[in-house]
Amino acid sequence: MNLKIRLALMNFLEFAVWGAYLTSMGRYLGNVGIGENIGLFYSMQGIVSIFMPALMGIVADRWIPAQRLLGYCHLLAGLFMFGTAWYGVEAGTNVDFSIIFSLYSMSVAFYMPTIALANSVAYSALTQAGMDTVKDFPPIRVFGTIGFILTMWLVDILGFQSNQNQFVTSGVVGIILFLYTFTLPKCEISTSNEKKSLVDALGLKAFSLFKQKKMAIFFIFSMLLGVSLQITNSFANPFLFSFAAQPEFADAFGVQHANILISLSQISETCCILLIPFFMRRYGIKNVMLIAMFGWVLRFGLFGLGNPGTPGVFLFVLSMIVYGIAFDFFNISGSLFVDKSTDPSIRSSAQGLFMLMTNGIGATVGTLAAQAVINHYTELKKFGDNILTVGDWQTCWFIFSGYALLVAVSFAVIFRPKEH
Repeated sequence: MNLKIRLALMNFLEFAVWGAYLTSMGRYLGNVGIGENIGLFYSMQGIVSIFMPALMGIVADRWIPAQRLLGYCHLLAGLFMFGTAWYGVEAGTNVDFSIIFSLYSMSVAFYMPTIALANSVAYSALTQAGMDTVKDFPPIRVFGTIGFILTMWLVDILGFQSNQNQFVTSGVVGIILFLYTFTLPKCEISTSNEKKSLVDALGLKAFSLFKQKKMAIFFIFSMLLGVSLQITNSFANPFLFSFAAQPEFADAFGVQHANILISLSQISETCCILLIPFFMRRYGIKNVMLIAMFGWVLRFGLFGLGNPGTPGVFLFVLSMIVYGIAFDFFNISGSLFVDKSTDPSIRSSAQGLFMLMTNGIGATVGTLAAQAVINHYTELKKFGDNILTVGDWQTCWFIFSGYALLVAVSFAVIFRPKEH
């Protein structure tokens, strides 16, 4: 099979695992009465990203080939996701926070490193084949977004947004990917017998990148922008569902099928990914990341201004379109920048470090802070068979937008890389 097709299928499955629950889990948690802890569930993705991607990157650099480790991680993540779903069935609406949170946390602990590992597998295979990663990787990565969208739609259409079956869907796809990894190109590991220092032996050399002013500033701002990454994934679905409390919006498409509306964000991603090679070559990393940062300003601001009716829903649609630029121009371009700016011997570790700063520290702080803001301005109320999060959502979105604007302006002033 053509290498690009093989890698595209890998990316398709990689993100289909995540799409099954990432945008709809908040609605399920609200419906079982633990909506005030949504931020803790999403922050766990960030907490495990602080150490797991870097740790698995070290293992992939030194001991286990990245494609094999990718499969093992998905096997464990899938099994724990099945456990989460099983407990949801057993508990019904009497869910114990500590049990479901523990099972879910174990699953994401093994899933989050796979994003960086999948990038490493793709970059390694493309490089070995003599291809240009900047040119050839983005079209491959597009299929990851397609996989994410399809499982979002599947969960929505099958009526899984408010129940634990979204976790079953994720687990099934994860096991399929585990089996598929046995067909992927082999990645090289370091076989040198040269005596190394403790830092080298543990694979911590990637942290030496902080000695370079350019890389230190890049990673710090990656963390600051990472604060924004999971806010809409965590709270967009409960936000849209909250309009069910208003009779004029209760039957609106965006309320009843929030996942499909939110999926416009990922559809936008598929288009924006293809623009990255052009923008990277023409405008450089700084301007591409600035575009992403101002994209987040609009993303949050438009959520604050819109509603599911006409014409307010068009502001939601515009926010979804902007998301593709905000997310891709940061995540994919940043990953490519790290790949091109680091030595081959530490690239897996460097990708793990990038994940640590963005989906680790940044996303953890972001989701916990966002939950605190939302808990302050909203409250849980029962409407019929559903528990909705209602209140002053508009102020919440404007606060998030103001933060993104502050980061963007600071980045424009401070980050000054030499463009090649």
